[in-house]
Amino acid sequence: MEIDFNKNNDGLVPAIIQDALTKNVLMLGYMNEEAYQKTVDTNRVTFFSRTKNRLWTKGEESGNFLNLVTIKNDCDQDTLLITVSPVGPTCHKGTDTCWDEDNIQKFGFLSDLEAVIKNRKENVDNDKSYVASLFKAGINKVAQKVGEEAVEVVIEAKDDNDDLFLNESADLLFHYLILLQAKDFSLKDIVKVLESRS
Repeated sequence: MEIDFNKNNDGLVPAIIQDALTKNVLMLGYMNEEAYQKTVDTNRVTFFSRTKNRLWTKGEESGNFLNLVTIKNDCDQDTLLITVSPVGPTCHKGTDTCWDEDNIQKFGFLSDLEAVIKNRKENVDNDKSYVASLFKAGINKVAQKVGEEAVEVVIEAKDDNDDLFLNESADLLFHYLILLQAKDFSLKDIVKVLESRS
């Protein structure tokens, strides 16, 4: 990998640190050639600290290391994207990220939908929504709906109407998310099982 450490005349390149699993950006640091080489040699992310004016391995005092997974160089060869497996919080203030965000795995819109479903479950007594009505009806009703939607997906899969197939698939996924919440699980739990099988 060719890295242009001299582009900014200070021998440093920005190093964006991203969690390899959650894909969340954890922090930004700077590396010189020596810090890069130490990172590669030790599999622990090392920066050049501009305030301390020396190499600094993240976690050297706290034990909250950033274990190296991959390093990629950008198109101009002057910015690194480093994926890591973090040990503990990343920020020196004790937060998961330097932007004070939780480093949790997110699935875009599906995570937003899960949050709505969870909220409906937690407020079932004051909610008149369809989702709340399923929670009120109990686990048997929720499981029955998943079964019904699964059968409808199979039926539509055998036909040529893609629109119906996609709509039934969406209904199945929606009701499955409700079932997961009814059982006090989430997509993260399913992902863990799938990862353990890969």
